[in-house]
Amino acid sequence: MPADDSSDIHCRLDELLEARGMTLTELSRQVGVSLVNLSVLKNDRAKAIRFSTLTAICNALDCEVGDLLVTVHGA
Repeated sequence: MPADDSSDIHCRLDELLEARGMTLTELSRQVGVSLVNLSVLKNDRAKAIRFSTLTAICNALDCEVGDLLVTVHGA
């Protein structure tokens, strides 16, 4: 079965940044990922993410993967 472009995974980056009083620009500097790539992730347009990037984001935001990426049922 071919994969479709839709995903039931939602990135909670906006909520986590707001809760920590951090900007996307600041996160970009801390994790060494471009602002454009973080924006793609934040807006649920990413098709994949490297484990190293995921780890760096979670470390910078002091969160777990499950806090950042959640399954949205019925999306």
